[in-house]
Formats: sequence, structure tokens, C-alpha cells
Amino acid sequence: MTATEETPVRRRRSDATKAAILDAARERFIAEGYEGATIRGIAADAHIDPAMVMRYFGSKEKLFALAASYDLHLPDFTTLPRERLGESIMRHLLNLWESDRTLVALLRTAVSNEEAAAERVREIWSGQVLTGLGKLFGDDRELAARRAGLVVTQLLGVVLCRYVLRLPPVVDLEPEEIVAWVGPTVQRYLTAGEP
Repeated sequence: MTATEETPVRRRRSDATKAAILDAARERFIAEGYEGATIRGIAADAHIDPAMVMRYFGSKEKLFALAASYDLHLPDFTTLPRERLGESIMRHLLNLWESDRTLVALLRTAVSNEEAAAERVREIWSGQVLTGLGKLFGDDRELAARRAGLVVTQLLGVVLCRYVLRLPPVVDLEPEEIVAWVGPTVQRYLTAGEP
């Protein structure tokens, strides 16, 4: 077998190793946060030598940035009925939080790590939410940024109280009850002052 014939096999092995490292890192970051997770622990979970983690990712910070990549799968806000935007956004994001621990772990970690984790949360929320909402407000980037920022305060507040702090009255609410309570506030941030 020639070197060129071996390349796809090596590439598949390399891709599988990277995937195993990322899976192990996500689980460790979820369970232990950024500070508690170690390269040695991640490597042990992935059944590889710790040097391989560093070879593929360079540092814990870079590994976290990739492991914490997250697509909110936001809908195209321009296709939603304008009078139901708050409710639609709240329902969409609650469905994500209810089914995926990654977002919760990311927020939990961001609270304790200003550098890597907090920056990652800012990128995800301000980038994706601002971009999505920006389409609603045309060229007025300042208005879009202000409204998106206020929307994110409500969304992350719910996540923090329900999934991180586990505040009993908020935990006890059904998702649709949260949509009914918080959706109108999100709606107001999006449409207040419009003609």
C-alpha cells in the first residue's frame, strides 16, 4: 500500500480521534465546568494520550472554543408573525434548553470563567441573536443591537434561574407557562415604540 492510499485511512482515524476528544471535552465541561475539566481527564475519557489533545487542539482554551460551538438554529424571524415574535423565540429556545445540556453547561461555565467561556457565550448569543433580529430592523443596527441585548437578558435570565440555580418556582413551571409569562416581555423588547 502506498502513502497516498494510506492517507484517507489516516484522515479517518484523525477525524475519529478529534471527534472523540470533542465529545469527551463537552462531557467534561458540562460536568465540571471550564476550570474543573483537565486535559488529562478529557484524554482519559477519549482513551488517548494527553499529548494528542494538545497536538490536535493546542490548548484547553482552543478546545473549549470548539467544544462549546453551538448553533441556536434560530428561525428566520422575518417569516414569523410580528405580533408573536416574543412567544416564538421563547418557545424555540426553551425547546433547545429542555433537550440539550450543552447550552446550560456553557452558561454555568461562563459565570465562572471570564476569558474563554464568557467570550464564547457572548459570541453565540450576541452574534446569532443580533444577526437574526437585525433582519427585522433593516439598517438600524443600533436599534437592533439594543433590542437584541434586552431580549438576551430575558432568555439568559430564564436559563440561569431554571437550569443553573434551579430556582424552585421557575423549575416547577411548564415550558408553555414560561412562554406565556416571558413571551410578552420579549415581544415588548422587540416591538415597543413601533407605529
